[in-house]
Amino acid sequence: MSELCIVATGPLSTVQDLGRHGLAEIGVGASGAADQGSFRLANRLLGNPESAAAIEVTLGGLVVRAPCPLTIAITGAPCPIMVGNRSEALNTVLRLPAEVPLRLGQPDHGLRSYLGVRGGIDLPPVLGSRSTDLLAGIGPAALRAGDTVPVGPAPSRFPVLDTAPVDGPAAGDRTLRVRLGPRHDWFTEEAINCLLTARYEATSESNRVGMRLAGPPLHRAEPAELPSEGAVTGALQVPPAGLPTLFLADHPITGGYPVIAVVRAADLDAAAQIRPGTGLRFRLDTIH
Repeated sequence: MSELCIVATGPLSTVQDLGRHGLAEIGVGASGAADQGSFRLANRLLGNPESAAAIEVTLGGLVVRAPCPLTIAITGAPCPIMVGNRSEALNTVLRLPAEVPLRLGQPDHGLRSYLGVRGGIDLPPVLGSRSTDLLAGIGPAALRAGDTVPVGPAPSRFPVLDTAPVDGPAAGDRTLRVRLGPRHDWFTEEAINCLLTARYEATSESNRVGMRLAGPPLHRAEPAELPSEGAVTGALQVPPAGLPTLFLADHPITGGYPVIAVVRAADLDAAAQIRPGTGLRFRLDTIH
């Protein structure tokens, strides 16, 4: 069986797939790749099933090598890619020769890149998924230097493209579409207007669980305590200080603070690429 040897991980590198869905009733969140579009693209380039596990790399820094040649693809945040001394391109089918290091640098913009391998990362699944859930501690641990991860057998289907001309994550401030609720009636009219007009900024207190935002606080009209209730990816939960937190892939499945709005599912991949210091605005989604 082929394998990848982890030489360095950068700030955070984890194994992810499409997640473990349908288990919220037993307290298990979905997790999975934060930017699922970029994750799926890596697998499509390689001829893998879309669910094949890959490595999610936060802010670059991953260095790997393999004892046998592998076919790989890098997608997501546009980072410098070096195979040995040769610079390579994003969103392209690449050949990683035996014992030649692959190095991913820090992206100019965007946050998360994906290293897909033909055959997929073949760690044992936990509750039907190979995803690392950082909040629940389910699945494989975050990768560390010195780890070795197995690569599965190459699928019989061959890649039909050698590159994918797709746009990467945008640079600069982002706009995310939201639907109000389920607890927007707990907030003042001024707070709703503020959410939909003000500029917020992603803070360094952000990870796969959620993104804490800095900006004008959102004041409540209802001061009562809220019993814990279900939460979804994309929920904008507002604690007593009034600064919202945007729930991401490893979010808790319940929360005790009111959710003023939820980011549209189609914008979650863009949200996953917002790095600390990036500005963002919320716009009311008029599509039902």
